Amino acid sequence: MNTSTGLPLALTMGDPAGVGPEITQKAWQALRGQRETAFFVIGDPRFYRSVRAIEHPCEAAHVFANALPILPLECASIEHGEPNEKAAPAIIKSIEQAVAFAIENTAAAIVTNPIAKDVLYRAGFKHPGHTEFLNSLTEGSVAPYTRGPMMMLSAKDLRVALVTIHSPLKDIADAITKDKIVKAATLLDESLRIDFGIKSPRLAMAGLNPHAGENGSIGMEEIDILNPAAEYLRTRGINITDAQSADTLFHEEARANYDAALCMYHDQGLIPVKTLDFHGGVNTTLGLPIVRTSPDHGTAFDIAGKGIARPDSLIAAIHMARQISHQRSMPR
Repeated sequence: MNTSTGLPLALTMGDPAGVGPEITQKAWQALRGQRETAFFVIGDPRFYRSVRAIEHPCEAAHVFANALPILPLECASIEHGEPNEKAAPAIIKSIEQAVAFAIENTAAAIVTNPIAKDVLYRAGFKHPGHTEFLNSLTEGSVAPYTRGPMMMLSAKDLRVALVTIHSPLKDIADAITKDKIVKAATLLDESLRIDFGIKSPRLAMAGLNPHAGENGSIGMEEIDILNPAAEYLRTRGINITDAQSADTLFHEEARANYDAALCMYHDQGLIPVKTLDFHGGVNTTLGLPIVRTSPDHGTAFDIAGKGIARPDSLIAAIHMARQISHQRSMPR
């Protein structure tokens, strides 16, 4: 939420067969007393309790203390824990509406509830995933910094950004290039300055190979690709280390030496984040013209409808979206 304009956050429905409706309900219950955290959800009212339908985002703040504001969106009937492609049109529409509100500046940011890509694929969804869909929906708008998208995960005092995301491990080495590292580090540096207010970001780069290649004896990628990229970035004023051994990069003392770590592949970054705070991690998409955060977990179909889903990650994502949108509104 941009506190200077009073704009609410837009929450997407996510897959209604998963835990999205439950954690949204619990997040509202936890935050309803804080007017500055006002949000509304775009979804089918049948999946929530204590709701009040609204016709426009501007109504959300006035409703928030007493009821969960909802912009009604009809969805096919579904059962908890049973993913059904009949829900796909409503899942997609919820995302599209949230993005439209953010682009037209009637929502300060969007927070996306978890989706299951295979459910959407069975309904003909053409995008590789959630992030790529958001990128396509915002193609006509200019980002405030280097265009992404890039995934950044955060938990407590740790931020990690990924050079590659959902690539098979056997393909990672071939997928990493100097240009990709330069673009990712540039975007990360700019985002830390603009979205997080860090005037002089310090970046740590994780090596690809064990012991960061150990001077070429366990792989040449650090010598041929990673370290030359880091050297070039430093000539452009970006404070980034050469490749560091990933197994010594994430303990408490090491984390004090950088503001974000640039990781080469998915598990290299996500394992330390989820180890540090399994329930409270946040996924932030960098390089979009809108602010987008998400809980750092999936649909959890196995526990949907049982009343045991924890809203910690969604609440953290809501706070993160608010902080970033407020930071973007600050004069620079």
